[in-house]
Amino acid sequence: MADTVIPCPAATLLAVQGTPARFPVRRIYCVGRNYADHAREMGHTGRELPFFFAKPADAVLNIAADAEGVLPYPPLTSDLHHEIELVAALGSGGRDLSVEQAAACIWGYAIGLDMTRRDLQAEAKKAGRPWDAAKGFDHSAPLGPLHPVAETGPMTSGHIALTVNGQSRQSGDLSDMIWSVPEAIAYLSTLFELQAGDLIFTGTPAGVGAVVAGDRLEGRIDGLGTLKLRIA
Repeated sequence: MADTVIPCPAATLLAVQGTPARFPVRRIYCVGRNYADHAREMGHTGRELPFFFAKPADAVLNIAADAEGVLPYPPLTSDLHHEIELVAALGSGGRDLSVEQAAACIWGYAIGLDMTRRDLQAEAKKAGRPWDAAKGFDHSAPLGPLHPVAETGPMTSGHIALTVNGQSRQSGDLSDMIWSVPEAIAYLSTLFELQAGDLIFTGTPAGVGAVVAGDRLEGRIDGLGTLKLRIA
């Protein structure tokens, strides 16, 4: 192994349900506006081609199945929003994948939160600037443990929901996605060469909204259990 002039950064490892083994994270891609009701609440309609943004791998906040994660309220925002999402983890990849090939690349699924500094995102949109500061801040990707697709099967339907302090905020069904998970992955593979270790956040249903310090969030997806998070 080559010498390095500074210590190598630690790898980002995601817990896997039922085993001490870990899933190494390479990249995080996120699908924007992939539920029709959320697209409408953000001022858009129709089945437009999917678009993507990214988060750094070390934005992952690992949350055990039986634990409550803690997210420090991020700086330079007064409008931190939750977005509950199904996350697909790739065990293989490639370029220009067919929908069938894309489906075969999925290793497992997890519950994720795409935390967003909405005020910074709005400012970036208005100025025609990138969303990185709004989407890719520290701990902006809370994730529950991965569940192997060999156990869950393809996740094409099922309830997805989020409560804040016990009150319902988001509720939908995975079948409401504009682009299915394999379709989104296939399209993404025309833009990037996908590889094992990539995570795909697949979009959020309507009901996104602000949280403040002290709030407790609980996300649920049928077959994947719950994800609990407290805003510090």
